[in-house]
Amino acid sequence: MAPAGDREGYWGSTTSTLDWCEENYAVTWYIAEFWNTVSNLIMIIPPLFGAVQSVRDGLEKRYIASYLALTVVGMGSWCFHMTLKYEMQLLDELPMIYSCCIFVYCMFECFKMKNSINYHLLFTLVLFSLIVTIVYLKVKEPIFHQVMYGMLVFTLVLRSIYIVTWVYPWLRGLGYTSLGIFLLGFLLWNIDNIFCDSLRNFRKKMPPIIGVATQFHAWWHILTGLGSYLHILFSLYTRTLYLRYRPKVKFLLGIWPVILLEPLRKH
Repeated sequence: MAPAGDREGYWGSTTSTLDWCEENYAVTWYIAEFWNTVSNLIMIIPPLFGAVQSVRDGLEKRYIASYLALTVVGMGSWCFHMTLKYEMQLLDELPMIYSCCIFVYCMFECFKMKNSINYHLLFTLVLFSLIVTIVYLKVKEPIFHQVMYGMLVFTLVLRSIYIVTWVYPWLRGLGYTSLGIFLLGFLLWNIDNIFCDSLRNFRKKMPPIIGVATQFHAWWHILTGLGSYLHILFSLYTRTLYLRYRPKVKFLLGIWPVILLEPLRKH
């Protein structure tokens, strides 16, 4: 985590239980952690377009909710890193739990009738979210949140491996790319935490552009944002295959992946 002694800025003293390695108010007086803030754009803008496309394609509401949940996480993270206030920290961390619960629901309902609702799974995930929220508000221990979030991610990983191993092996590329990008982000997150002092000293000696490239928590946002977006595509691809659509991954401007659907096959 960040060493003590960071300067204060527009939002006043830090009240969050976490303060990351980026130097506070180093770029502008109005944003506590500039690069950790703007890197959240990848979690805000692309999922909004995904949600709009899902509405146009008439997809089930849970996939629209998945895209919008990722956007909410990005907006919460933006507010947290911009202010370093405890209330904004909750706006970042709790939606991480809620969005993962939506992802879990989607993944375990891929092979069900269209528009069906699994009330038992839904109740379990809502109850889990409530318990995590209540306990976290009580104990205010970041490690608790990280463990609960890790459990949900691990569940998604196991389910994804099952699908690409036993159901749709040709989706391994998309499934493992999503997982690999997410894990790379997790690696950089740990490097940023463990070697913060060394990274800060390194940045002081290097040109600004090199220093920006070593803002590994910002890279965590970019990589996990992309990994989460690809996971939604993977889940959506699996679901639409089961519903006998003809999904195809296309790249907007040759860069950004989206799923395009062809009409239902006739029986």
